[in-house]
Amino acid sequence: MPSNKVFRRTACPAAAALLLLCALPVATAPAAAVQDRPASQGATGNSGSKDNPTRRQQAAFTRVSDAVGVVNAMAKETGMQDLLAKARGVYLVPTYGRAALGVGGEGGSGVLMVRRADDSWGNPAFFNIGGISVGLQAGVEGGPFALLLMNQKAVDHFRNRNNFSLSADAGLTVVNFSRLAAGMATGDVVAWSGSKGLFGNAATLAINDIRFNQRLNDAYYGKTMSALQTIDSTEKNTQADALRTVLGK
Repeated sequence: MPSNKVFRRTACPAAAALLLLCALPVATAPAAAVQDRPASQGATGNSGSKDNPTRRQQAAFTRVSDAVGVVNAMAKETGMQDLLAKARGVYLVPTYGRAALGVGGEGGSGVLMVRRADDSWGNPAFFNIGGISVGLQAGVEGGPFALLLMNQKAVDHFRNRNNFSLSADAGLTVVNFSRLAAGMATGDVVAWSGSKGLFGNAATLAINDIRFNQRLNDAYYGKTMSALQTIDSTEKNTQADALRTVLGK
């Protein structure tokens, strides 16, 4: 009996030490994983800001790519090809926010393309839009929409201003494309929507709170450029070749 007591007293510490040794690799594995994590990912989750420029650049590329789909959808509308051929510029919004009840909307981000003096399409410039002040129907998903800038006066609002509106108050007539199809005369700007009911039965619209998206524009080009510099640039950005192609068809 005494020998058994001695065994229990000596065996328990040995077993505890063995268990501790077995547990050590498991306990230290997460720490090693953190040390091996690539620096770009960060060890704490507070370094995500370092990736923001990359994410913004990807968002800008996606916006230009999605704009191609908007043009293809527009081209299926009777009479749209003739309007695009005459337009001096086009502002393409791949996704517009869900319309608010009655008046106003959540807005979205779009790409502006302007014709050059030789009639070719220039480089994309990025603008955000605040709301559309008339015609929105409750519960309608905004979806894609576009503004065809039919003259230089409409283009100059994008070239020379920030935080502006396209409306009668700004000296511009913004005509609903669906009403144009019914024989209404064209205006300075023609608004097209890929979602039925977005503009309601309104003949004319007001497009509010349009702002140059400096951060997205900078991320896309890898340098700081104003709206005017971007629109008037003579350099060719090959990333937008697909968009130029569909606009030129």
